[in-house]
Amino acid sequence: MALVEKTNPKRTAARAERRQQLIDATMKCIAKKGMGSTTLSDVAGTAGLSQGIVNLHFESKDNLLNETLRYLADEYRTQFDKALQRGGNSPADQLRALMELDLRPSICERRKVAVWFAFWGEAKSRPAYLRICDEYDRYYDKVLERLCQEIITDGGYEHLDAGAMRMALASLTNGLWLSCLINPQNWDRSRASNAVRIFLGNVFPKHFKTASTASED
Repeated sequence: MALVEKTNPKRTAARAERRQQLIDATMKCIAKKGMGSTTLSDVAGTAGLSQGIVNLHFESKDNLLNETLRYLADEYRTQFDKALQRGGNSPADQLRALMELDLRPSICERRKVAVWFAFWGEAKSRPAYLRICDEYDRYYDKVLERLCQEIITDGGYEHLDAGAMRMALASLTNGLWLSCLINPQNWDRSRASNAVRIFLGNVFPKHFKTASTASED
């Protein structure tokens, strides 16, 4: 009779914790030094571990970077889906929740934004990064475009195109993230949120109120 090796829950938890520790350290290093200048030695030092531990868990810098990007993408996907649920059954409420998500401190945080832009900058020359980014982007784009189309149909905004609106919303978020990254001294989260509200209110006036129209009610 063959013996079945039992998995040690404590060992599994410790392994997952160590991997997360190294991924967190990788993000700190990329945000500080850039992706090209970040070494496994840097990651190990930032995590307070030996380089041998990094090699044990990820084997190479490429694997470590791939897993770091996957972690970021999975984290955002989880928050994205939760925000969608918070919006209930209303396309406008769902869209509002998704746009607000992109400016939350847990998402729009300078270190994370720096890491996102670092990966996006490498995506064209790194097929693995491009595959991960494309996989998630296709999902987000599909959801945003669907919500825009439902709002356009409900509001009779016949002059609007759902695909174009999806691109505009994504560009708005990316622009605000870039501002957070390169101009942190003047970055103001409440102002950024207000900019999103003004944009939505002007494009979809029957579904979103700008600050001025809200004050008139």
